[in-house]
Amino acid sequence: MITTIQLNDNVKRALDRMKETGKETYEEVIVNLMRIVDEQKRKQEELLIEGCKVMAEESLKITKEFEAIENLDNWEWK
Repeated sequence: MITTIQLNDNVKRALDRMKETGKETYEEVIVNLMRIVDEQKRKQEELLIEGCKVMAEESLKITKEFEAIENLDNWEWK
């Protein structure tokens, strides 16, 4: 089904500037923008997951360091 949408002149001009060719339709421009947004969301999610993994590794290192000194019986107090 084809539908008609209304755009403000400034939006139309912005879409015109985004056209890669003069023959590209507004639908193609919009679909391309949607694809770019989806790619950026995926990349952002991957970066967030990677960041969480790094933070978890650091947290584990700190926990192991605390476990190593948890038993104070072996400490020599002066």
